[in-house]
Amino acid sequence: MKAEVMNWSFQLYSARNFQPWDDVLRMVAEVGYSQVEGFGGVYDDPKGFKAMLDENGLTMPSGHFSLDMLEKETAKALDIADALGVGIVICPHLAVENRPTDADGWKRFGERLAVVGDAVKLAGKRFAWHNHDFEFASTADGAVPQRLILQAAPDIGWEMDVAWVARGGADPLAWIEEFGPRIVAAHVKDIAPAGEAEDEDGWADVGHGTMDWKGLMAALRASTPADIFVMEHDNPSDAARFARRSIEAANRF
Repeated sequence: MKAEVMNWSFQLYSARNFQPWDDVLRMVAEVGYSQVEGFGGVYDDPKGFKAMLDENGLTMPSGHFSLDMLEKETAKALDIADALGVGIVICPHLAVENRPTDADGWKRFGERLAVVGDAVKLAGKRFAWHNHDFEFASTADGAVPQRLILQAAPDIGWEMDVAWVARGGADPLAWIEEFGPRIVAAHVKDIAPAGEAEDEDGWADVGHGTMDWKGLMAALRASTPADIFVMEHDNPSDAARFARRSIEAANRF
């Protein structure tokens, strides 16, 4: 993405503890976001939520859907996506107890994602996997799960959570260079200096932590087709503070 003017998105999971949602959406719009990213907590009444988005001049181009729903209730997930205007359907997580422990297991997991991706593509949407840190921890046989996932599912995209890559001990810039064409969206989040923000799980408002976001955004713009950049904080003590300070900083990247 080469444009200088960014349409920043806001991951609504960041504000899950600060409902009601109509207040959250009003705040998000007022501080300057034009987009939000959905997650399971906002899908109970898709048409009603879409009306709230419209009232605040917001769109939802991307949304997170659980693997369980995507595999077992594919039509329901796609109906929700249609109702909310979601164009990129994203699988965001794999529970600890379900994570493979060797290379073959991660390859099979990637193949499962490929099947989901085919179904999503048939519905006219894009599909992507969203990483955390565990995909960058080598298995006992030396495999790096994230690489195996992308290799086993060559037609799916990647929503790169850049800070989780760093927390996983990997170099985000190296992964952007290697897999840039696969990155269709990115989570823009920040890591607090060691020992700080412990009540917020060590995360920081974007631009107020240790991540070189100016350099990272330059790399993402230059090397990927990503057109959705999503601000996220996994556990803010004040969602409005996070939303405001993050977009103010990001507009300078």
